[in-house]
Amino acid sequence: MSNAVETASAPVTFTDGAVKELHKLKDQQELSDDFGLRIGVEGGGCAGMNYILGFDQKKDGDNEYDIEGIRVFMHKAHGLYLAGMQIDFQDGLNARGFVFNNPNAASTCGCGSSFSV
Repeated sequence: MSNAVETASAPVTFTDGAVKELHKLKDQQELSDDFGLRIGVEGGGCAGMNYILGFDQKKDGDNEYDIEGIRVFMHKAHGLYLAGMQIDFQDGLNARGFVFNNPNAASTCGCGSSFSV
């Protein structure tokens, strides 16, 4: 098992707003250094697949990336669904939370956290 951190080939990107919010959330949760941000997908939701976004520890089968100073874990199989995705954070009157802009999604649901391919 390799401990290498990939930098150039990270399949997802963050907007400045998302980077700021993720650093704030990690600091608030006072997580140890072995935690990183897990990005992935799982079956379910109203459109077939849900996004996973949360702090977790590295597991077997994960790739590790450094994106804008954020340690990111993603299961190798999830890159197919997430390649090219941008994660944004909105803090407006109509919406507050993370937004997933996924070019691979054939359709999304109204809640924005579920998609199909």
